Amino acid sequence: MIRSVKGAVRRARVTSESRWWTIADLLFAMVRRELEARYKGSVLGNLWPLLNQLSQLLIYTYVFSIVLKVKLNLAGLPENNVTFGLWLFAGLLPWTAFVGGFAQANLCVVAQPSLVKKIVFPLSLLPLVPVLATFIESSLGLMALVALVALTTQTLHNTLWLLPLVWLPQLLLTSGLAYLGASLTVFLRDIPQSISVFLNIWFYLTPIVYPMSAIPEFLRQGILWLNPMSAIVQLYRDVILVGSITHPLTWLTASVTAIVVFLFGFVTYRRLRPAFADVL
Repeated sequence: MIRSVKGAVRRARVTSESRWWTIADLLFAMVRRELEARYKGSVLGNLWPLLNQLSQLLIYTYVFSIVLKVKLNLAGLPENNVTFGLWLFAGLLPWTAFVGGFAQANLCVVAQPSLVKKIVFPLSLLPLVPVLATFIESSLGLMALVALVALTTQTLHNTLWLLPLVWLPQLLLTSGLAYLGASLTVFLRDIPQSISVFLNIWFYLTPIVYPMSAIPEFLRQGILWLNPMSAIVQLYRDVILVGSITHPLTWLTASVTAIVVFLFGFVTYRRLRPAFADVL
């Protein structure tokens, strides 16, 4: 009797582990297919995301450094237009990955009605595909940024190994909002357009094109604590450009906020999921 129970538990454990590996393999295959499909037939292929990010870098650098003559003083970096470009690029990287994954995930369920109606398909993977695909695309820009910083300063900061800790709240926040947006879009098709307006406002509430010092001091801490993307952008710049964490508690607050958003979005998605097939 005891042996049979132990055997059943062992088989259940193996079955559970095999199921998780199968889901992980399926997610990997879907992300790879998404990346291949985005630029299929184009000459430059997946280099287009890097070119788009670099074009944004050039435009913002021209407007703020040359036209508006904005200067920045960062420890270890020369005070010139290149410094501002690197600083700006470091802030744009997490934002573009966040916005791209979130915006594309809103339509991931309504765009796949055939998969939604398959009982055996794990629908929880759908919002994660655009989030991870866009995040992987942003890694090209990250490598370019690290290379430019190394060429400019002739050094690589030891804090670069902390980047995975910064990616954790970024991915959790993006995934949580992706689950929430994808589930609500099934019932309210105005959600993607509303989110576009909301993201435009959020962009200018985040110190990306302007330094944190430009914010009134009595609002500065509130923005860092209440706006997780402000904390993530600041952490990117600290880790890659500065070489030290100037606001260590911001990682903790951003992580806690991201976990709460992820759990709320995922639970909402799971509760609304049984009705997806009826609506679509």
